[in-house]
Amino acid sequence: MKIAVLGTGVVGQAHAQKLSQLGHKVFMGTNDPTKTKARTKIDQMSRPGIGIWLEVNPAVKLCNFQTAAQNAELIINATNGQSSLKILSGIKKDIASKVLIDISNPLDFSKGFPPTLSVCNNDSLAEQIQKALPKARVVKAFNTTNASVQVDPGRVAKADHHLFIAGNDQDAKGQVIKLAKQQYGWKNILDLGDIKSARGMEMILPIWLQIMNSLNSADFNFKIAR
Repeated sequence: MKIAVLGTGVVGQAHAQKLSQLGHKVFMGTNDPTKTKARTKIDQMSRPGIGIWLEVNPAVKLCNFQTAAQNAELIINATNGQSSLKILSGIKKDIASKVLIDISNPLDFSKGFPPTLSVCNNDSLAEQIQKALPKARVVKAFNTTNASVQVDPGRVAKADHHLFIAGNDQDAKGQVIKLAKQQYGWKNILDLGDIKSARGMEMILPIWLQIMNSLNSADFNFKIAR
């Protein structure tokens, strides 16, 4: 399958690498491929720059956002939440009616850590994306857990925990569920309803960050029991 992963950060890298290893043709979207490839410095978490990552993952094709979207059958939005709406609106015609998995979170770090949410309560970033791209079949998913767990749920409790999804298109959600279960290994998926349900999913982030700080680890997730 041809899949576009928009964004070159930790989340984008996790999905692009996993999907490439699974045999999919992956197009990683960025604003300026030349500048992106030149980023080779080790970051604060001792992670190599994206330029080095690309050398280790040669099957992933780096291109601009438009080209990535044009070539893809399925699109994953892993861009920074503060930039997502602008980036996606700029390639609206290239996304068209494709399934768009939105992993972004509207985190505002302008006042430091912990971040606040730039959108919340009676709106969500996913809803804004769906409104800006009315033909796209937006499905909110994967945003409530760490990037490594997103693509390898077995890292936590033998994968006995929940992935939440939300969206207006049932067929699109079915495709995301199939990807999550058959490709990534998720066992439990809870469909929260239409795209408005993304409000709650995005508002999980403040408590998620507090839990991460308390555990000193990002390898955890939520399990819904009843």
